[in-house]
Amino acid sequence: MGNLIKAEFRKTTTTGLWWGLMIPTVLLALGWALGWGALGNSVMDAIDSDEVRQMTEVLGVDPANWQVAVFGIARSINVATVFPMIFGGLAIANEINRKTITTTFLTAPSRVSALSAKMLVYVIWGAIYGLAIVAAVSIGIALTSDAGALPSAGGWLALAGVGVLSSILMTMFGVGVGALMTSVIGTTVVLLLYMLIIENGIQLVLASQGLPEVIGFLPNGAVNGLTGSVAASLFLSNAGVVPEGLVDGLRALAGALGAFDWWLSGLIFLVWTALFFVGGWAATQRKDIT
Repeated sequence: MGNLIKAEFRKTTTTGLWWGLMIPTVLLALGWALGWGALGNSVMDAIDSDEVRQMTEVLGVDPANWQVAVFGIARSINVATVFPMIFGGLAIANEINRKTITTTFLTAPSRVSALSAKMLVYVIWGAIYGLAIVAAVSIGIALTSDAGALPSAGGWLALAGVGVLSSILMTMFGVGVGALMTSVIGTTVVLLLYMLIIENGIQLVLASQGLPEVIGFLPNGAVNGLTGSVAASLFLSNAGVVPEGLVDGLRALAGALGAFDWWLSGLIFLVWTALFFVGGWAATQRKDIT
């Protein structure tokens, strides 16, 4: 197994795909974090005006304790994990397309061991991408957010932890979809269309129909709930009095509308990941090699 894992790492490090996707991953994470940090400052400046301050005092709300940067951290992590998902999607699809899967299966003791080694390697790559995303987001938020808007060290560690977990799960989700579809272009297009457009449209329909709780069971809703639920909980636990009517809006702002607690959201997305991964595994096991 050790030699198979080394071989899988060589496959990924001897091509430019890993760093070719890492660059836009970091740039996207940094750019979104910079933008969200600046937006958060603008919102807090507006709230600090005399008219709005009087209104918040009447409601018993103290904006001084609003750690609005947590929303930017969660949202920036969520959007940046699209790239490790694509990286995972090409894991098996690219090998089938280039027919290098033939050499892999012929030299490995069994297909089970070969796919197990690939799974372990891409879990590690998912963690590497996750750490890069968290680092870029942290830098971007720190550069543009006021100190009072930033989470505590414990809050940052919580968001960093679920951010890395989200990246790992998205990578493995991509691996499963790629193994099922076997097409590089098809896998990339389907993953991007579904995660960025199709499910977001479904979520809007569900929210408009008063069914936000269903969103937490969808793949994108579940994985966004990992970071979004933590961000919403951190904000609400430090914000003091928050009107009940604003809670759903704050969860939506964090990307966790309809999502469950972070651990349950993670389990739901793990089920989706397992379904596609096991299906892809089974399809690859039966696939003829030439």
